[in-house]
Amino acid sequence: HGPTRAIALRQLSAALDATEVAGSVTNLAFLAALSRHEGFAAGDVDTGLIARDLDALTDVAPADMTVKALAALGAAGLADRGGALAGFTLWQPLRRTVPLEGVEAVVEVMAPDRARVSIAGETAECFLRGGQWWVDGHPSGARIVVTPGLVSIFGRGAHHFHLVDPLDREADAAGGGLTLSPMPGLVKAVFAKAGQRVKAGDRLAVLEAMKMEHTLTAARDGIVAEVLVAAGAQVEAGAALVRLEEEA
Repeated sequence: HGPTRAIALRQLSAALDATEVAGSVTNLAFLAALSRHEGFAAGDVDTGLIARDLDALTDVAPADMTVKALAALGAAGLADRGGALAGFTLWQPLRRTVPLEGVEAVVEVMAPDRARVSIAGETAECFLRGGQWWVDGHPSGARIVVTPGLVSIFGRGAHHFHLVDPLDREADAAGGGLTLSPMPGLVKAVFAKAGQRVKAGDRLAVLEAMKMEHTLTAARDGIVAEVLVAAGAQVEAGAALVRLEEEA
């Protein structure tokens, strides 16, 4: 609340940006985008506002190298770890490939408070200082939260990375290029087209479930082989929505 609509909206937007939820599907990003929408801020609201600007309201900013590096550290068990024996090995640095959906990362533990993360030819030097990770000489200003099957990075927005279980059917589907519906719902929009080249994190579709909008993104880089649903379709949990071509 606030003395004016503009002040109340600014406070609402700041509160939504500061809210951190891990381990559950939410529409926080959508609500934050809606609170900053020019028409909504002006009070020019009608029942068609969301449908008209659905692309802008559900746009997901891709994770940059800093965010991906932090996610890899979280997956490697280094979210806030320190101590003389952290990552200790004889003769050479500890090197591990971490199982993150959509990100193939290699983490090398150089010292108890230092690690190197390599992703798709890029390298990030990470240092733990004052309880937070610095990446390439800059404080990340982000928190790493690890919950069962998920690594969440909260800072400039929120990014969530699923931990890949090699025995999990859905993880196998994602690795094979299938995007599955996480729950029963209505397909509000489909952005992918057959033959389209996509990158990990690109929007493929928007699902409406439990009165919330959920953006479904590509788990890896690839070419869309087949779009299996259309906008307006009602789908069940686990339904295949988009299939990417098999990796060479």
